[in-house]
Amino acid sequence: MLSFLRLKHRLISGVPAACSIKDTLLLRGCDGISGERVAAPSGGLSGRFFGSLPEDEDKSGRPTTPWVRQVISGVDLMRHPKYNKGLAFSDAERDRLYLRGLLPPAVLSQEVQVERILLNIRSKEGPLDKSTYLQGLQERNERLYHRVLVENIEELLPVVYTPTVRLACQKYGLMFKSLPRGLFITLEDRGRVFRILKNWPERNVKLLVVSDGERVGDLGDLGVQAVGVPISKISLYTACGGISPSIAMPVMVDVGTDNEELLRSPFYVGVRQHRVRGDAYYELMDEFLTAVKRRFGNTVLVQFEDMAYDNASKLLNMYRTEFPCFNDDMSGTAAAVLAGVMAALPKTGGRLQDHRILFAGEGAVVACVAELFATAVATQTSQTVLDARKRLWLVDSQGLVTRERGDSSTLESFKLPYCHSAPECPDLLSAVKSLKPTVLIGLSTAGAPPFRFTPEVLQAMAGASQYPVIFPLSASVPECTAQEAYTHTDGRALVATEQRVDPVTLPNGKLVYPSQCTSTYIFPGVGLGALVSGCTKLRDEQFIAAADAVSRLVSDEELAHGSVFPSLRKIRDISASVAKAVAQKAYEGGFATALPKPHNLYEAARQSMYHPQYRRYR
Repeated sequence: MLSFLRLKHRLISGVPAACSIKDTLLLRGCDGISGERVAAPSGGLSGRFFGSLPEDEDKSGRPTTPWVRQVISGVDLMRHPKYNKGLAFSDAERDRLYLRGLLPPAVLSQEVQVERILLNIRSKEGPLDKSTYLQGLQERNERLYHRVLVENIEELLPVVYTPTVRLACQKYGLMFKSLPRGLFITLEDRGRVFRILKNWPERNVKLLVVSDGERVGDLGDLGVQAVGVPISKISLYTACGGISPSIAMPVMVDVGTDNEELLRSPFYVGVRQHRVRGDAYYELMDEFLTAVKRRFGNTVLVQFEDMAYDNASKLLNMYRTEFPCFNDDMSGTAAAVLAGVMAALPKTGGRLQDHRILFAGEGAVVACVAELFATAVATQTSQTVLDARKRLWLVDSQGLVTRERGDSSTLESFKLPYCHSAPECPDLLSAVKSLKPTVLIGLSTAGAPPFRFTPEVLQAMAGASQYPVIFPLSASVPECTAQEAYTHTDGRALVATEQRVDPVTLPNGKLVYPSQCTSTYIFPGVGLGALVSGCTKLRDEQFIAAADAVSRLVSDEELAHGSVFPSLRKIRDISASVAKAVAQKAYEGGFATALPKPHNLYEAARQSMYHPQYRRYR
C-alpha cells in the first residue's frame, strides 16, 4: 500500500526520484503532447506551433527529442497504438521494457514492416477489405499506419478516403469497435457538452472535423455511421499535412437520421429517432461550439463535413468570427477546382477573367465553386464580384439557369446570383452551343442523364476552344470518362476527374495523364497554415491563395502531358506551400497570433510536421 501511494505521488507531482524502470518508461523522440512532456521546450518550431517537443538528430541521423516520462511497460505498451512498434522493438528495449518473451525473437525494422503491410493490403480482394485491414493497423500501431499512408498516398488515397470511406460508413454498424476513434455528442447531452469534451484523452486539441451525417455524397443521410468520414479526414490531415494525430479530434453530432433502413436495423449504433432540425439543432451546435472555444481556445480549427448546405452555411456565418472554420464540401472542393483551372491557363491562354465557365449540377456545391471563382476574379482584377459572376453560368436539371426560363421566383437562393439574361436553353448541349464556354465543370451528385457530357457536348466544347478544360467531377457516376473527353476533343482537352484514372493513349500514340481533382490538395495545407500562423479566422482569400499555390506547382512537363495538378507523391511539399500561402494571408490580414512571424513560412510549415518514424525507447 505504501509503495502504491508513493508511486501515485510521483505520477501527480512528476518527481522522478526512486522510480524503478518497471514503473517508468522513458521515451526518446515521442511527441510531447497529452501530458507526456516533462519540461516546456526552449525553442523549435514543433514546440512553438503544436505543443510538441523540438526535434534534433542523434549520431545515427535519427530524430530525437528531450526525455519524456510515461508509466507504461510490458504488454500494456504493446497494446497502446501510440507507442507500439511490434517486432521493431530492439533486443535492449525488450529487456528494459519487460517485453522479452512476449514477441517472436526476430527484430524487424519499420521499413520491412511497411513492405509487409503493403503486401497484405495488395492481397486483399476489394477496397473495403483493404480499408478494414488499414483500420486494424491504425488501432494497433499508429506510427506504422501513418508511415504506410505517407509513403503510398497515391495508391491508398481511394482506400482511406472516397469512394471507399462511404462504403465503410454504410457498414459501420457491423464494423464498430470499442476503441475511441471519435467523440459522439447527442441531444441528450445538452447541458453537459463541455464535460464530455474533457473526456477526450488528448488535451492539446488544435483541429476538429465535425459532421452530423446528413449529407454523405450521393448516399445521403447516414446518421451516426458517417463518423467514418471525419476519421478518414483526420488521417489525411496527418499523412498529407503533417498534423499530429494527437491534436486532431473527429466529432459526430448525432441528432437522429431520416434513413428508414438504418432506423429499422438492429445493428444501428446511433440515436433511433428521426432527424431533429430547427432551434433544437442549433441550440445543441451552439453549446458544442461554445464549449470547443472555451476548452481549446479561439485558434482551434473546426472543419464541418457532410452537412446539409443550409446548416453548414448558417453555422459558418454564425461562428466564422469566433474561430477559424470552414466546410470542405464548399470551400475545399471549390479551391481544388479553381487550382486546376488556374494551372491550365498557361496552355489555354488568357487570364481567369477571360474564360467563360459553365457549371453543370444540381446541388449547392455548384454555386459555392462558382462563388469562389467570382471572388478570385474580383481579387485579381478591378472588377466587382457582381461583374465577375456574369461570365459564370449554371446548368441544372431544367437547363441553363436564366431569367428567361421563367422560374426565378422558385429558384433556390444559391442559384439566384447566377441567373443571367440569355436565350432559353433546355439542356446542357444547347447551353454549350449557345454560350461557347472554354471551361466545363460537372458537379452533379449522381451523374444523372441531364448532366452527361455526351459526345455532342464534348465536340461542341472542342469547337469553342483550342484547349477546352473539362472536369467531370461527379462522385458516383462521372459525367464522362477521361477516354471519352480525349476522344471527342481530338486529344486537345485538359481533363481532371474526381477519382484517379490510368493514363490514356491517344490515336497518335501520345500518352496523356488526366489529373485527379481532389480537395486533398487543399484542406491539409489549409489546416497546417492555420496552425502555423495561429489564425483566428479563415477567409475566402486564403482559399484562393491555396488554389494559386497548388497551381504554381504544376510543372511545364506535367502540363505538356495533360496534367493540371501536381503529383500526389509530393503532397507534403504541396501542403507546405499551401500552408505558407494561407499563413501569409493571415499575417497580412492581422489575424495571426503566432508572433513574431517566422522568417520563412515554408520552412516553418515543414519543420512543424509530424513524422511517423519510430522513436527509440530508453
